[in-house]
Parts: sequence; C-alpha cells; structure tokens
Amino acid sequence: MIISIPVDEKSLESEVCISFGRAPYFLFYNLDTKESLFVDNSAANSQGGAGIKAAQIIADNKADVLLTPRCGQNAADVFKAADIKIYKSISASVQDNIHDFIDGKLSLLDEIHPGFHGHGGA
Repeated sequence: MIISIPVDEKSLESEVCISFGRAPYFLFYNLDTKESLFVDNSAANSQGGAGIKAAQIIADNKADVLLTPRCGQNAADVFKAADIKIYKSISASVQDNIHDFIDGKLSLLDEIHPGFHGHGGA
C-alpha cells in the first residue's frame, strides 16, 4: 500500500502541508517496503486547476491513500475515479500521520470543499 501526503519539506519530520493542490512536494510512502519518495508538485504554481493536476500526480504515482487536512471537490472527483481513499490528517509531523494511519486513528475526510477556483488556493 502506498500512502501519499502533501508536505512542506522533503522530510518525514515535515509538517503536512495545509494546501493539497499548492503543496511544494508530495511524499509517497510504501507501507510494505518502508521506502519514501518525495516528488515535486508541478501543479503548485498553476494559474488554475492546481487541485486536479495535483490529484493526477497522486494517481500517476499509484497511491492507494491520501492523508491531507482538506481537499477540493474537483480533486476529490479524481481520487474517487482512481479509487484513492482520502483520510483527514492531524496537525503533526508526516511520520506521526503515517503511524496514526497504520494504527487506524485517522478518519475518512468527509468534508470536501467546493474549491477556490481562481482564488489562489486548492
């Protein structure tokens, strides 16, 4: 299973980025091999549609799960189509979020916002 997380820095000690679509990087953590892969978010500086483009990066990297504090509707639609589950992250390090996910302490993200179309966020 591969967990994806939007991060501010390329480190397991990094905080989870509060903006999914505008996160500088994504972490892909393989639960089976314990390997971490950090990928630059090419969608971060997009004029529009950052959430959709970022969601496609997650799908293209074969993630099974996304841990994030929030998610827009357009990105959520991409995740649904790709059968990627979205869990609400906690305000802690990436490593703590991974441990809490493994321990079953994170809940599915059920509050999907309409997005910030053209307003600089995603």
